[in-house]
Amino acid sequence: MKLATYKDGSRDGQLIVVSRDLGTAHYATGIANRLQDVLDDWGFLSPQLQDLSERLNAGRTRHPFPFDPAQCMAPLPRAYQWADGSAYINHVELVRKARNAEVPESFYTDPLMYQGGSDDFIGPCDPVVVANEAFGIDFEAEIAVITGDVRMGASAEQSLDGIRLLMLANDVSLRNLIPAELAKGFGFFQSKPATAFSPVAVTPDELGEAWIGGRVHLTLQSTWNGRKVGLCDAGEEMTFHFGQLIAHIAKTRNVRAGSIVGSGTVSNKGVEKNGKMDWPKGYSCIAEKRCIETILDGQPATEFMKFGDTIRIEMKGRDGHSVFGAIDQEIVAPAMNVVNKRDADRRSEH
Repeated sequence: MKLATYKDGSRDGQLIVVSRDLGTAHYATGIANRLQDVLDDWGFLSPQLQDLSERLNAGRTRHPFPFDPAQCMAPLPRAYQWADGSAYINHVELVRKARNAEVPESFYTDPLMYQGGSDDFIGPCDPVVVANEAFGIDFEAEIAVITGDVRMGASAEQSLDGIRLLMLANDVSLRNLIPAELAKGFGFFQSKPATAFSPVAVTPDELGEAWIGGRVHLTLQSTWNGRKVGLCDAGEEMTFHFGQLIAHIAKTRNVRAGSIVGSGTVSNKGVEKNGKMDWPKGYSCIAEKRCIETILDGQPATEFMKFGDTIRIEMKGRDGHSVFGAIDQEIVAPAMNVVNKRDADRRSEH
């Protein structure tokens, strides 16, 4: 089944069930109002939602309506936990190589992960508000899962059973703030603003044969300012699958229902072509493109995002249809304070 959260003026929105083709939807009222309620009582509530989903897809619901991604909040508008990994070691290798640094051996056996803010996610079609272009605005196209309860000490295979839903993420990064933060030795904070997620979250069975061993074997598309820059394979080169990422968290603590775990930037290796390296599948973040340029030419040439830039992140199934709907956003400056704007308008009239 496919689930989404519609804007209703509240912090947590209204849960809806969405048809497989993303064409129609139906309010889940009478079963659950909020996605967190479902995650808290998955065994009892999810079968009821599954029944509603089947009736919606069969055209047998009483009050369906056209699905509009622009009305969506993040599927889980705020979460108990947002932990983002770096499951694609190729991304780490490129970053390290660009600054002539070795990748520690432990990185190949123990995933990198940071704890992000989870109190204020961005809707899939809402603008990304950044205070200053000079911060180095970057998108990061990722896959994420929402978990049920996973006990402390769970194995990677046991952790896979805790996955309830999957979705896409735009883990916005402010690259020019990162070096100073990392130098403090406490990790990311201001350099990782609010994250955006796809319009719908889907149960693993919706992916069919593309969901294998905790990996999504489909292509993640990134389109920057209308130009397709990434067609990255999300499956084969994922070094750590989602079960391993969740088990990494669960090593020392319980993982509770409503936790979100990200894959990190989806990244594919380059290939040698006519004696030179080439990256035919593109990139899922600008920082990786800049690393490639530094490796090839000694310095980066691609600039980070500017106000007015757009980013679209989407994944299509083997039938060619969008699985999660698209993250489709514009980078914008903070709106002028309303009181100050009124004062400015009054002054311009005199």
